[in-house]
Amino acid sequence: MGDRPSDPCVLVIFGAAGDLTARLLLPSIYNLKQSGLLPENFAIIGVARAEKDDAAFRDELKEALSKFVKDSTEDNREWLAKRMYYVRGDFDNTDTYKAVGAKLKEVQQTHKTGGNVLFYLAVPPAMFGPVAKSLGETGLASEEHGWRRVIVEKPFGTDLPSAKALNRELLSVLKEEQIYRIDHYLGKETVQNILVLRFANGLFEPLWNRDHIDHVQITVAETLGVEARGKFYDATGALRDMVPNHLSQLLSLIVMEPPNCLDSEDLRTEKAKALRAVQLSQEQVRNNVVRAQYTAGTAGGQAVPAYRQSDGVAPDSRTETYVAMRLRIDNWRWAGVPFYLRTGKALAKRRSEVLIRFKRAPLALFRGVPEASLTSNDLILHIQPDEGASLRLSAKVPGPSVKLGEVDMRFNYHDYFKVAPSTGYETLLHDAMLGDATLFQRADNIEAGWSVVQPILDAWAEDRAGTLPTYHAGGFGPAAAEALLARDGRTWRPLEE
Repeated sequence: MGDRPSDPCVLVIFGAAGDLTARLLLPSIYNLKQSGLLPENFAIIGVARAEKDDAAFRDELKEALSKFVKDSTEDNREWLAKRMYYVRGDFDNTDTYKAVGAKLKEVQQTHKTGGNVLFYLAVPPAMFGPVAKSLGETGLASEEHGWRRVIVEKPFGTDLPSAKALNRELLSVLKEEQIYRIDHYLGKETVQNILVLRFANGLFEPLWNRDHIDHVQITVAETLGVEARGKFYDATGALRDMVPNHLSQLLSLIVMEPPNCLDSEDLRTEKAKALRAVQLSQEQVRNNVVRAQYTAGTAGGQAVPAYRQSDGVAPDSRTETYVAMRLRIDNWRWAGVPFYLRTGKALAKRRSEVLIRFKRAPLALFRGVPEASLTSNDLILHIQPDEGASLRLSAKVPGPSVKLGEVDMRFNYHDYFKVAPSTGYETLLHDAMLGDATLFQRADNIEAGWSVVQPILDAWAEDRAGTLPTYHAGGFGPAAAEALLARDGRTWRPLEE
């Protein structure tokens, strides 16, 4: 994220009455203001179907700031409230966009924001294309008098064909450089720090290849079940919800070749190339992908009903709430190195992390030491809940004989740096206002992510009657996921560590 305030602009949020605006977008804007990264010439226009006026919209958002932003100040809440406006309308009605255009002219004159506008599509996925098309047809996307940019939330498609169709629809009315496909995981400091850790440290950069790395594990585990999202989740599942976006983004950052520079186009090109090198055919899915669904149990200290008993979920649902997979990267750097990915709901612990396990040194010096006591050298990138990194080493236990013990060297962001309050969206919103697309996904990045998933979707579609393993809520996932690594002589990093 740049360290200068963004250009004067208006943020137009389609779907401003939703939970995303109250819980994440508005707190992010507040934190940018608190950090001095918003220009004085700034305003927000909310667009939604609910009947309300500017005053009601301002009151609701001030209440949301008081609730979701710790230690928010009255002065900053008022500063934002004076810059908030509301337009009531249906997203499929041309009159709505005419009303937005009229409100824009009024707001631009009042706050002297110029012609710069950032549109945020916090709307259902089915409306991404229609809203973008209406912005183009009504001239709101025209850059004649300033820049016009559009942020599109995930999920970006439901499979590879639908993702390609959505890209075509957006690109029929917008230029690629106007489209900012957002994945809030890329706003996490540790995710961004992967590039620095890999390419700015002589300790790791020469070792980041098949000669020194045994395998890689990527984990995104949640303690929450589907809760009130049953209807949405039952049509989506863990694979579509997490793998083509969050996990694929982490994978691409670990796997990619060094770009020529940190220019957004060079960086995104290397990420797309990395994902296109993933090796997983439809025929390989049965032996390399595990899916499962949680049954009743206790997770995060709360009783969790079985997935099939959740509101909005079909009583005979076969939707997976857990998926694990073994991937190979078909290129020179990673030949022979397995990559294990897993994600699931209602698990024992909330954790997002990447584990890089290095190959063991020769053991000739330690013939008399039990092999089980020899520590693997693990570099672990902690993304949630505590951002940082740790490195596991072997060390001699004090005493007259040679005994080995584990040593963890841990770095936490909060211990070393003054970390500003963050929702994960601040960096992304600010970068969009600056026109820096580095942390956003290009059309080919989206399609490359779905290309990893599509063989799995195709195989599962042909295997509708196959067995669906289960796991207890609050557990560590299905036994089949453990077996996926056990057959390679490896184990998952335990969730309780």
